[in-house]
Amino acid sequence: MTIRSPRLLILALSLSPLVCCGGESEPTGAAALPSRPLLDAPASGVQAPAAELTVPETAPTVLFMGDSIGAGLHLAEHQAFPALLQQRLSAAGLPFRLVNASESGRTAAGGAAAIDWSLRTKPDLVVIELGGNDGLRGIPVEETERNLRAMIAASRDAGARVLLLGVRLPPNYGEAAERFDALYPALAKELDVAFVPFFMEGVGGVPELNLADGLHPTAVGHERLADNVEPTLRELLEALPPD
Repeated sequence: MTIRSPRLLILALSLSPLVCCGGESEPTGAAALPSRPLLDAPASGVQAPAAELTVPETAPTVLFMGDSIGAGLHLAEHQAFPALLQQRLSAAGLPFRLVNASESGRTAAGGAAAIDWSLRTKPDLVVIELGGNDGLRGIPVEETERNLRAMIAASRDAGARVLLLGVRLPPNYGEAAERFDALYPALAKELDVAFVPFFMEGVGGVPELNLADGLHPTAVGHERLADNVEPTLRELLEALPPD
């Protein structure tokens, strides 16, 4: 089973006994799903999914908290790197239930505001892919750090392990880029969380792997992102205790 958007996540949660009885309202703006036009056909060199994955009931749940890149903006849902990781690892004998709560335009503050609601899916592992919009908008690094810390703490309090995906700014951001880029490895080391140093490695700044806006990866670019994240995610899934 795959829940691929904030709107579907909210629908699924609204049907669960936990939420019906909890009395807590959803975070402001969480139901607003950005427009995501789907491609009519897969990009060259990218395979269409053979069929909907069948995930065993005992499989772990992986929650992705990301922005437009995690959401696969302007691509079909199966082409976004979270879905690619689910397809690959399921084929390798490591199936997991994917809850993709990524949302276009989301900042680290938006993730911190939505994390408690999203954690109602009871994930075993939370993948945090946030902060890029903070850096591009000039949000103070201290604010981004505070919100990433809050997400990590909330995830751990819920019993989930955490994978932090490192983000970097373009070098033309100068000193601001240096301060921003240093945040992720320092935070991962201090809090002892699993870490991918730069999940956009080999994709960011490569024109042929990005759409015309120069910011969002193509379907082939998402394949590269999955390449970057897969080894660490595989290790974490293998280390999860049996259900």
